[in-house]
Amino acid sequence: MKKFIGIFVCVSLLFSCNDGKKTAETTTEKSATETTPPEPKDYEIGSDKYADMGKKGQNDLASGHIDSWMNDFADSAIYRWNAGDSLAGKAAITAYWKKRRSEAIDSISFTNVVWLPIKVNKPIYSGQLTGNYALGWYMLYAKYKTGKSMTQRSHMVIHFDANDKIDRTTLYLDRVPINAAMTK
Repeated sequence: MKKFIGIFVCVSLLFSCNDGKKTAETTTEKSATETTPPEPKDYEIGSDKYADMGKKGQNDLASGHIDSWMNDFADSAIYRWNAGDSLAGKAAITAYWKKRRSEAIDSISFTNVVWLPIKVNKPIYSGQLTGNYALGWYMLYAKYKTGKSMTQRSHMVIHFDANDKIDRTTLYLDRVPINAAMTK
């Protein structure tokens, strides 16, 4: 045991010794780093205003105020679902959601809502847009005109253009419980 403690002390002393040269190198490295601007991050936390816009959109959809929600969309916006179907143009998105809210969905609400604003400075895959995003996760509850209801976890990705208008939205959800709730 004494032999082990002796070896441990020697090794500890070896690693704790400082000959002064290492300190000078460390100081020089720090000075160079402080004067050189850092490389831009590929991603960073974005402004809370984008998360607030995501929340507002959810509230507008839940209350049936589609026109208010659409005020935040660019005229050339694209609304996509994870299954691959999509709507192109603010007019088409507005018509779809007005019809959906009046003819198919009796009520819709969201709980356990989390919004995260991010800014993409450098895309990591081909086709990814730079700029501001709002990422949303939540429980979605919808009651349909059929009298049936559906609850599921959903995720939404919203991209904003240079004018802070929504130009891309992708909604990730499971169509199976929706289709089941819509059948009489």
